Amino acid sequence: MHYNKKQIAEFPHLFKINLMNSISGFKSANLIATKSKDNFTNVAVFSSVMHYGSSPAILGFVLRPTTVARNTYNNIKETGFYTINAINGGIIDDAHHTSAKYPSEISEFDKTNLNSEYKNEFYAPFVKESPLKIGMKFLEEYFIKANGTILVLGEVIDLHFDDDLILKDGMLDLSAKKITTINGLDTYLIPKEKIKLSYQRPR
Repeated sequence: MHYNKKQIAEFPHLFKINLMNSISGFKSANLIATKSKDNFTNVAVFSSVMHYGSSPAILGFVLRPTTVARNTYNNIKETGFYTINAINGGIIDDAHHTSAKYPSEISEFDKTNLNSEYKNEFYAPFVKESPLKIGMKFLEEYFIKANGTILVLGEVIDLHFDDDLILKDGMLDLSAKKITTINGLDTYLIPKEKIKLSYQRPR
């Protein structure tokens, strides 16, 4: 199978975005939760969270163009705080429903069986059902001119996870809690650990 740039551009819209969203491989599945200055909460599914460094601990995610209302982005810019919460097998349906577009005054927590919870006086809510919860502080953003998207970078300042997730070397065994990945836009998978290799040095 081979497609060139011209053929890709001429694909039907839904076919094209499904194809382009799946060619990069499996992606993390997370819920990003925020709260506005007016105390309206928001939670939305994202598949673009990535690690950008360990010292300081930085995670980033990509926002679609802000040509329409982006409640997550607006709340982060207003308050500077947000949470990243892993999705496990038990909350897939509700997590996916957060992709529906609700007005800013309607919380997705009220439209799903997901529950907000607050820890250590952190401003933004965490998702109670998530086995891995990360409190984030906004650092900086980069506008990507090629397509109008925004890369948001934040620092990890609060970390909560189930006790049985962590291994002796510091790794988290995400498969132990059936933490999901996303293929494309709407296909969720639960990976199983197959092989764990050691740190490599030149031979």
